[in-house]
Amino acid sequence: MQKSLGIGLLGLGVVGRGVLEALQGNARAYEARCGRRLDVRAAAVRNVAARADLAAGGLSLSDDPFAVVAQDDVDVVVELMGGETPAADCIEAALSAGKSVVTANKEVMAKQGPALLALAEERGVELRYEASVGGGIPIIGVLQRDLQANDVSSVRAIINGTTNYMITEMSQEGKAYAEALSEAQRLGYAEADPTNDVDGIDAAFKLAILASLAFHSRVGPDDVHCEGIRSLEARDFVHARDLGYAIRMLATARQTPDGLDLRVHPTLVPVSDPMAAVEGVLNAVSVSGDLIGSVVLEGPGAGAGATSSAVVADILDVGSRLASGQAPRRLRPIDPSPQLVPLSNLRVRTYLRLEVPDRAGVLAELGAVFAAEGVSIASVLQTPHPQRSQSADLIVTTHVCTDGALQRVLDGLELSDSVIELGVRLRIEDGCDND
Repeated sequence: MQKSLGIGLLGLGVVGRGVLEALQGNARAYEARCGRRLDVRAAAVRNVAARADLAAGGLSLSDDPFAVVAQDDVDVVVELMGGETPAADCIEAALSAGKSVVTANKEVMAKQGPALLALAEERGVELRYEASVGGGIPIIGVLQRDLQANDVSSVRAIINGTTNYMITEMSQEGKAYAEALSEAQRLGYAEADPTNDVDGIDAAFKLAILASLAFHSRVGPDDVHCEGIRSLEARDFVHARDLGYAIRMLATARQTPDGLDLRVHPTLVPVSDPMAAVEGVLNAVSVSGDLIGSVVLEGPGAGAGATSSAVVADILDVGSRLASGQAPRRLRPIDPSPQLVPLSNLRVRTYLRLEVPDRAGVLAELGAVFAAEGVSIASVLQTPHPQRSQSADLIVTTHVCTDGALQRVLDGLELSDSVIELGVRLRIEDGCDND
């Protein structure tokens, strides 16, 4: 066996502690698998005194992550701090110093991944980030290795366990948004500030990473159209079910003749769609390619166990490559400025919940506004408003039209004589988009 490989951990939160325990508890098995002993030699923590037990066990602790990166006996830096700052700078410093890096940081990889990967290649070291998307689902490796013979046409994913849990509770238990959020926070699925999850920001980070890999393009989170779940109500799930659909927070990346279509938003999917069966905190990713057709990977998308599994697997792979003297994997060329499809040009079906006055003539006025923009209505259902006796809910679905035309319809309804309020607008994905 060769000399041991020194590991430096940046962050000892839930995931960091899980990684530390795995590396220490399975040391002999991991040494046999990768050909080198993996020694965790240093860790950066916010409060050194609070981790005195680890210091007593011989682990070098510091509240300065850059000091851990700079240690001579640290060969591989494992970044688990989260957030963009100072994580990105620590990763850059480690790579520049000729040290391989393993990270679970979706924000850094979404925003700065291409530049950091190029730096790793330049310095002849590894930058691994399997845990940044999908937790324990090995989707990064699948796109990098197993599907590299394919021209990928689309990636569809449920990649935020918090929103998927909330949507499941609203759908199955009839809970209101606020109640579902409170329950998710109580169980530790949602942060005290849930903005990144419920507004789709977290999923947009992850989709940017997946799209960059799938389409060999430089895609950032700002390229992803993003909508959250705050406007959903329990009755939307009932109406969707009556129409033969389930609602899911879907992240979609498609290669179209006009460029890349990149979106994160609540979506109506047919109940027969595999995504409709993904419930609770589970994640799922479906990839379609020219040779393989469609493949779906499903599993736990978060949590100490799932994320630690992906991080440790990356560490083992890096260790094996270093032990065998293998060169780091070369990057495929990427398109630095891919063409993006404007949202207004996309052709989709739409579900609308409109609140309207419960009186004669409203449907005729509604139809006139739709007709003026050339948007064809597929179905209309009127139901009593749950709180207002003088109002009704109109559940409208459209045939395929451009997203821009539908927006002009909504703008026109705001100017109509009737007081028509938009409750929610959801896009429908049922295989006829762009028909």
